[in-house]
Amino acid sequence: MDQVLRFEAHAFGRPYHAARVRIPARARDTELHTHADFHEFMGVVSGGGEHLLTAGVEELRAGDVVLVRPSDRHAVRGAAPEGLEFVNVAFPSSLWQGFLDLTRTATWSSRGPISFHEPAAVPVFEHALDRFQDSPTTHDLLRFWIDLLDLLTPGEPGGSGIPDWLARACTAMRAEGNLRGGVPRLLELSRVSAAHLSRSMRAAYGVTPTAFVADLRLEHAASLLAATNISIAGIASRCGFSSQSYFTRCFTAAHALTPTEFRHRSQRAFVP
Repeated sequence: MDQVLRFEAHAFGRPYHAARVRIPARARDTELHTHADFHEFMGVVSGGGEHLLTAGVEELRAGDVVLVRPSDRHAVRGAAPEGLEFVNVAFPSSLWQGFLDLTRTATWSSRGPISFHEPAAVPVFEHALDRFQDSPTTHDLLRFWIDLLDLLTPGEPGGSGIPDWLARACTAMRAEGNLRGGVPRLLELSRVSAAHLSRSMRAAYGVTPTAFVADLRLEHAASLLAATNISIAGIASRCGFSSQSYFTRCFTAAHALTPTEFRHRSQRAFVP
């Protein structure tokens, strides 16, 4: 069975996770795995290897940049003689989608890994790794995305396929007041029928409006748990959950930790 990785297992309370990975030429492949709730960029620093995907095998060489999405089954192996060295930057999928909505760069929303060869991107990965060693902020993650996307310009004939009204509504839903309003508020912001919103949301993002709002609420709750001392009941109310018990059930199902456990582990992550 494939390993399923969750973002919080690697970066409690941090906006992103970065690491330098070295795979010798004769080492075993990394374990075949999928991502439950995060995207990752891989920036190949040196050497070479192979990216093992369900659809086949892609060669990796110095200067390559690969974006991997949740549900992409993949593994990596090093090639002779040097093996493979890359910097990996992982971040919550909901934050990434919010960035794409805000900047209208939704061409990155298509499914399946995307690969580029751009040696100039290596310093961008190195900077993100350096910042990760020193209490990274959301600004550092945004700077990584902006610097990287300035170098990588994916083309998509005919545009992104995501209507402006939907991108605007999804961005506005990140405001706490709108988030508490749930799907009815998303409908008000969209100014379309419920059926049209549902069809458009599925076509653009592959989720229902209900699932989209639930993900945003859980993302905001995780941020409040990690960065504030607001009570669990207070966070449940601020994020639009009908009760503390319902919030606890939803949060535990999504993160495999209760809100209290998540708060304790995220706060300890910043203590040397």
